[in-house]
Amino acid sequence: MSADFGTFGDLHVTVDDDFVATAEIRRPPNNFFSPALIDSMVDAFRAIDEDSACRAIVLCSEGKHFCAGADFNGDGDASPEARNPNGSPRHLYDAAVDLFATTTPVVAAVQGAAIGGGLGVACFADFRVAAPEARFAANFARLGFHHGFGLSATLPPLVGQQRSLELLYTGRRINGETAHQIGLADRLAPLDDLRAEAHALAAEIAGSAPLAVASIRQTMRGDLAPKVKAATDREKAEQEWLRQTGDWKEGVKAMAERRPPNFTAE
Repeated sequence: MSADFGTFGDLHVTVDDDFVATAEIRRPPNNFFSPALIDSMVDAFRAIDEDSACRAIVLCSEGKHFCAGADFNGDGDASPEARNPNGSPRHLYDAAVDLFATTTPVVAAVQGAAIGGGLGVACFADFRVAAPEARFAANFARLGFHHGFGLSATLPPLVGQQRSLELLYTGRRINGETAHQIGLADRLAPLDDLRAEAHALAAEIAGSAPLAVASIRQTMRGDLAPKVKAATDREKAEQEWLRQTGDWKEGVKAMAERRPPNFTAE
């Protein structure tokens, strides 16, 4: 039986009797990546961390896509800057580090697209359950851009250095079956059973001794937030200068016009 836990910006959270919290992103149909979304996740996951009734999280999305990346066409917020409550600027990657510092195990249920920053969100989770129809892509280079959201730190442990380079250099899109084959997705489930499969894995985690799981997670992932901080510092610097280039402008324009980009290294 599910109980309402609360709404945190773009996320709605419920908790079941088996100690599994379901955090649903509600920006359908595309659930575009934005600073507001990541801040919502930080607020929700910190609240979950503090509640003993929550021992594992299913991260899922309402609508067609898990997270279709940043929106460059005006229906979302593609800027990396947000504002703190006091009005001071807060960069997206400050929120990313806060998110990686949360402590409850997360299982992502990935349907549709997990593209760009959306791939980064999927890689934040401890595990990914994907539908065969899911689509994963680190499409940054196809935009004339550097990858971000800590993928420098999170992607290689999942798929290996060489496969990471291939995905990052080419921006190639892969489906859920291929993601499962290369280790990006831990489990594959039919779309209709996707959330149930993710919940089953989360419930299995929640059924283990919570202090032991927390101890193991700290050993295995406790250094991830500092690694993401170092990675995003580098990623942010590279993104800032690339955002001034003609190739970046061409990449965004080509994507909007749904045509191959014509890059000139300028």
